[in-house]
Amino acid sequence: MKKTDRKKLEYWQERLKADEEAYAGELAKMDRREALYLGSPRIKPISREDVEDNTPHVRNVVLELVEAQVSSSIPQPKVTPRRRKDERLARLIEDMLRNELDRMNFEEVNDQQERTVPIQGGGAYLVEWDSTQRTHTTAGEVSVQLLHPKQVIPQAGVCSGVEDMDHIIIKLPQTKGYIKRRYGVDVSLESESEPDARGTEESTAEDMVTQYVAYYRNDKGGIGLYSWVNDTQLEDLTDYQARHLRRCAKCGMAEPAPGTVTSIPPTLDGIYPLAEQIGVPAESEISWGEEEPNQRLRATDGARSKAVRATTCPYCGSAKWEDSEEEFEELAQDVTRSDGEVISALHIEAVQDDGTPVLTRTRLPYYKPNVFPVVVQKNISVFGRFLGGSDVDVIESQQNTVNRLEAKMLDKLLTAGSYMSLPVDATIERNAGEMKLIRFTNIQDKSLVDVYDMEGDVSQDMAMLDHTYEEMRQVIGVTDSFQGRRDSTATSGTAKQFAAAQTAGRLESKRVMKNAAFQRLYETIFKLKLAYADEPRPIAKYNADGEREYEQFNRYDFLEQDAAGEWFWNDQFIFSVDDTSATLASNREAMWEEARLNLQTGAFGPLDDLQTMLFFWTKMEMLHYPGAAETKELFKRRIATQQEAAAQQEAQQAKIVAMQAQLEAEKAEAQSRPGPAETGVSVM
Repeated sequence: MKKTDRKKLEYWQERLKADEEAYAGELAKMDRREALYLGSPRIKPISREDVEDNTPHVRNVVLELVEAQVSSSIPQPKVTPRRRKDERLARLIEDMLRNELDRMNFEEVNDQQERTVPIQGGGAYLVEWDSTQRTHTTAGEVSVQLLHPKQVIPQAGVCSGVEDMDHIIIKLPQTKGYIKRRYGVDVSLESESEPDARGTEESTAEDMVTQYVAYYRNDKGGIGLYSWVNDTQLEDLTDYQARHLRRCAKCGMAEPAPGTVTSIPPTLDGIYPLAEQIGVPAESEISWGEEEPNQRLRATDGARSKAVRATTCPYCGSAKWEDSEEEFEELAQDVTRSDGEVISALHIEAVQDDGTPVLTRTRLPYYKPNVFPVVVQKNISVFGRFLGGSDVDVIESQQNTVNRLEAKMLDKLLTAGSYMSLPVDATIERNAGEMKLIRFTNIQDKSLVDVYDMEGDVSQDMAMLDHTYEEMRQVIGVTDSFQGRRDSTATSGTAKQFAAAQTAGRLESKRVMKNAAFQRLYETIFKLKLAYADEPRPIAKYNADGEREYEQFNRYDFLEQDAAGEWFWNDQFIFSVDDTSATLASNREAMWEEARLNLQTGAFGPLDDLQTMLFFWTKMEMLHYPGAAETKELFKRRIATQQEAAAQQEAQQAKIVAMQAQLEAEKAEAQSRPGPAETGVSVM
């Protein structure tokens, strides 16, 4: 790790301070919104005589209306190619994205975001390539992390979108051990600067620190990264989405992978660079250092991105290494695409005068996404705001009124009761008997005995409470039908569906914003895969017959060559979401019922046909109906048995026909033979 650049550290600390000051008004609202969602009992003064107080009873309408809008549906990817020949690649991208959603357990991510977005007006995703996720055959995977809005500090003055910014800064709560493992920097003596980045808790944690990460546009239009903790620099990459290798400062050769020196290709004559002068040391002669901390996006190719680094160069013996941003890769061996086409590692660069071809290694450009890894999802668009409009903000005053009315009604009901007036010297005998005795000193004091019933009248308060509740729902656009409650205004099933549809129309903007966020999310995931997934990645999908098939996402399938022989990456795809199918697929019971209706109406074929039942249960398996797979296999066996019996019957019938034909032939042959008189032979 390089020494801390004090000048650059101070520059980014000042940028963070300036951006936070410009964003302070929005940050101040976030904790209050969370408190209202969690049921804050605070009552702000409504009238002049009121004072700030707390209510002992909270009717949390904010939570009710937020939860009514939570949707578990995840917009499914839809990729449209710009060229007809890319149809297969577009379907491959869609299948890859669906597999990524399942791998990252996106249902849990979506569930948390569904509450953060309406509360705060928006939320964010951090989409990066995590080189630490490794298997035996692959290096690195896409990582999607949720960011609370208070963790994202936009550039001051820019509200149109992340891609329009020159920089954006995020705050990540991390453990000190994580910082040590990933960056190789000891921050054990540092303290947590912003504990509220973890949530509403204000107390600091001894083992936690706040990591600041600044993403910025560099001079070439790429994305740079600068990260720090307090006054300690963690990482400084001017082009962090570029491929990074360690090269020898003396000979310029790339660092080999542990276990083999031949991971760096030799020259065309089979001799390694500088080998004639210094010789190639054996593997046992190479000095390997300690475990290298995993760097963000520091994974280069799968062969060279290892955890243990060489301390001396195996080609010249130098112990000095330099970080190098690579724009091209030289193929050490042929690359085979999914369609069987081979990209040769060698190509003819020129032809000598005697006709001998001059071979050079094929150089392929590295793909760079050049997009900010932060994807923002808005609630609804509001001009001049980085985040969208918050539902909590527009109903905050009504929630305060509800709290005030609840407190007032409780006071009336709890202070109400029966009161008795007695003379000063009168006494009442208290016992468990039916008859109670009242003793008077003077019988004339009897007229002073009376009972007063003090009833708390809350009818007006209830009317105002109902009015305020209805007002909150109308502001958000949530009706009884949408909440699944009894709707007295809708008297039929069609009317209820219409009422729910009308509410869904008012909330359409929020779905559009969610779809737009997932559209950018899917495009970013694809670009990260195209840039860093060096090894083919397996993909599982279902074909038209409902059978599971397996393919591979090979990034070299997107590599093309123009007329001039230059290689380039094909990323010309239009990303969108299939919102309709996602909404239907989220309601499995409705889809099961729809499939049964299609079966009854003959959409799958005749009901007495086994093939029809196989189609039906194949569809039910795709809809995850319990036991559908076993039932489908049962009908498969029945169809196979039926086909086998039909084949045997057909063979038997063919055999009978053949025997009949043979008998007919023999009979015809016998009839065609000449009799004894015709042959001249006498029969004695």
